Amino acid sequence: MPDNDKESMRIVCLGDSITYGFPWGPSVSWVEMLREALGCEVINKGINGNTTGDMLNRFDRAVIKYNPTHLILMGGINDVIMAESFDRIVWNLHEMVDKAMNAGIKVILGLPTAVDDEYWEKLILRIRQWICNYAREKDIPVIDFAAAFYDPNGQLRSELLLADGGHPDISGYKEMFKQIDLSIF
Repeated sequence: MPDNDKESMRIVCLGDSITYGFPWGPSVSWVEMLREALGCEVINKGINGNTTGDMLNRFDRAVIKYNPTHLILMGGINDVIMAESFDRIVWNLHEMVDKAMNAGIKVILGLPTAVDDEYWEKLILRIRQWICNYAREKDIPVIDFAAAFYDPNGQLRSELLLADGGHPDISGYKEMFKQIDLSIF
């Protein structure tokens, strides 16, 4: 199948509430915007509160079952909030990438978004850096969703986040979508 054959593309987006589109639901998510832009089947498999361990546990039924051509995988924030170890988070991500690649699925990694909490953001930054290094080693495309939430001076654009400081508002989801280079599909 040629990469540019949009009609035969099926993309699964696996993640947490920020993939799902919390609190409004999938209709306002970056996933829906991607579906509209590409005009192909894009399946939202974001579940509120999911950790990378939860995603790994449901991987076969959430991803493999759909026989997708592409997987966009993003997670890690809930792991940090739940005090999961860095080693377990990256192991989970690595396992999901391996499962997808072994099934012939083209993997795309999404960098976890910004959180308006200095301590959590420091931990999430380490995950983002690992994802970037791992993606470079494996030649995996990366979508820098976190970049949507910073201005050119590196200041957090907190106006794009809900009062909880972790979930995007509707403008934040639109800014996340703008980070996606559609040519990677």
